[in-house]
Amino acid sequence: MSSTTQEARSVRSLIPARMDRLPWTRFHWTVVVGLGTAWILDGLEVQIVAANAFAKQLDMSAFEVTLTATFYLFGQVVGALVFGRLSDRLGRKRFFILTLAIYLVGSGISGFAFAPWFLYLFRFVAGMGIGGEYTAINSAIDEIIPSRYRGRIDIAINGTYWGGALIGNAAYLFLLNQPALDESGWGWRIGFFVGPLLGLIIIFLRRHVPESPRWQITHGHERDAEANVDRIEREVADEAGTALEPVPDSKAIEIPVHDRVPFGVIAHTLFKRYPKRTLVAFSMMVTQSFLYNAIFFTYATVLTTFYRIPTEQIPLFFFPFALGNLAGPLILGPLFDTIGRKQMIFATYGIAALVLGVSGALFSAGALGAVSQTVLWCVCFFFASAGASSAYLTVSETFPLQLRGQAISYFFAIAQIAGAIAPAVFGLLIGDGKSRGPLAGGYYFGAGMMLVGGVIALVFGVRAERQSLEDISDVDFIDKARREAPART
Repeated sequence: MSSTTQEARSVRSLIPARMDRLPWTRFHWTVVVGLGTAWILDGLEVQIVAANAFAKQLDMSAFEVTLTATFYLFGQVVGALVFGRLSDRLGRKRFFILTLAIYLVGSGISGFAFAPWFLYLFRFVAGMGIGGEYTAINSAIDEIIPSRYRGRIDIAINGTYWGGALIGNAAYLFLLNQPALDESGWGWRIGFFVGPLLGLIIIFLRRHVPESPRWQITHGHERDAEANVDRIEREVADEAGTALEPVPDSKAIEIPVHDRVPFGVIAHTLFKRYPKRTLVAFSMMVTQSFLYNAIFFTYATVLTTFYRIPTEQIPLFFFPFALGNLAGPLILGPLFDTIGRKQMIFATYGIAALVLGVSGALFSAGALGAVSQTVLWCVCFFFASAGASSAYLTVSETFPLQLRGQAISYFFAIAQIAGAIAPAVFGLLIGDGKSRGPLAGGYYFGAGMMLVGGVIALVFGVRAERQSLEDISDVDFIDKARREAPART
């Protein structure tokens, strides 16, 4: 179909209303379990690599070890940008299968590394898979989950990164404390196989997760979309044990059909039609990424440098930190659907900023020990974790469906760049540990960034709670953009 024909064609559909009125059943749990693994795998990967147990056997310097994370991060950015656009054009389902497969290959082969360059290459491949997962899966989850549950589910799933980190930490403690594995060098290698083993189980679950009916309808596959929703409704009705209420025709909407979105239209949508949403997405993603990476990747260094905690005891301090991060999204997530997005984003960002600022002052004064410092970090990131998870939700739900994957990829890439800078900056502030002032200043700066991000969301954010995705943004944004600022197609 030509672009001109598509501009003139639209479909009158009840599909969005039919999907949003579904009760919660086992079908939705299948979607959550099947798709909610990307963050678990990412957390697991970061924690396994953070152990740096491969450095000795591969004869890597401290700088070469840091490059391992850099290549993984760069792979995530490339994967998000590539697969974000492809998932918008070609569908969600094929890419949340493909990206997981790419991760399985990259992480699994990393376990056979015999030289630094080989490890870098396959850390990059694994990162590409995870980066692609972020875009395809955030899109699919928000388009399939009913609107009244969307906030809590998206936030909880994003928060499971810390479940993966806990698994990685436990695996690290076990594998590297087995003398036979440690001496043979297989301990760290097996660690790289943990994620792929989990992924092999999940990839079978994903085969049963349907394509997004919303994506199908906007790309001219209305018959497939109708059949897809019919099948979902039958499954949900059987599981619920009751017939579903019919959706009145008054809830039908006109949905334009488009095959692709030109870059000119994307730029117009981000900066002309929705500049406030772009500002909110940018500020939320950058501030949370900077703070998280600044604290997380210097966590061990702070404990060893200022509190003289032996390296082998660091994982014991990490467990409560990760648990606090995991609990925040699970406990606070439902409030984003009831109290509201803007209020909860401001509250979580603001409280996290306040606690971090207080911890910075107490740290500077030398009033904290390793345990009390960890407790304050746990409280801070209990709130920050929910706020950070809501950043991905905000990007995903506030931009139109046809560019949702790409919007996630752009803001994710920007956030990762900010996150890559943060550890280096805080590493310089730590220095030789003789003065606490510079690092305390870094904590104040991070707290200020979080507070600014929360205020921007409160002032310019969107009240998206319990609303259909089609009510949050224009479904005909492409035609409007072309009329307002014609772009080459």
